[in-house]
Amino acid sequence: MIFKQLFDKATSTYTYLIASKKGREALIIDPVLENVENYIKLLNELNLKLVKVIDTHIHADHITGASKLKNQTNCVTIMGDHTPADAVEIKVKDEEIITLDQLRIKALHTPGHTSDSFSFLMNDCLFSGDTLLINGTGRTDFQNGSAEDAYDSIFNKLLKLPEETLVYPAHDYNGKKFSSIGNEKKFNPRLQVNNEKEYVKIMNGLNLPKPKLIDLNIASNIKLGAI
Repeated sequence: MIFKQLFDKATSTYTYLIASKKGREALIIDPVLENVENYIKLLNELNLKLVKVIDTHIHADHITGASKLKNQTNCVTIMGDHTPADAVEIKVKDEEIITLDQLRIKALHTPGHTSDSFSFLMNDCLFSGDTLLINGTGRTDFQNGSAEDAYDSIFNKLLKLPEETLVYPAHDYNGKKFSSIGNEKKFNPRLQVNNEKEYVKIMNGLNLPKPKLIDLNIASNIKLGAI
């Protein structure tokens, strides 16, 4: 397997490139529009064919590169089946398997940050989108977000994965590249609660500022970044 973690400094977004060494087929998770040419260059350098691109949810802080990647590579666009993006070609259901040559990636519906949020599990690697971050969790105050749903997704689904499962989030603002389920259970401050009520109180009290360009980004991302 080929695995590359790419970082967008402007939005602190992680994008992931995964490929099969044997078949040279690749997929990209959470691409950023401004970095599409860099992704194409990397694909060419590695002699890979991009066949699938996945967005974990409708992003508020950046515009996805999914549509531009499709136009340039003829790849298939994928999101979870709760997405409002009608432009997406394949909408996967909870626990549906996405294949990439011999690689298998399980889609997990993990609402809370947004109602359409999905995470993706490949072997011992969890691509958690904005649902579970390193020492944090995604805010729940827009796009039909719900602290109650987030608690259920995190505590009753993601944290029940083996503790050695590696966590690769869609963002990190402190230079950390990955974590593990075990580390997040022990050290993530937002997860040190006894019940849903305590978690909801934390999330409802964050009072975070509205993301810059949220309205423009969401409107574009519903069209998969088509401009």
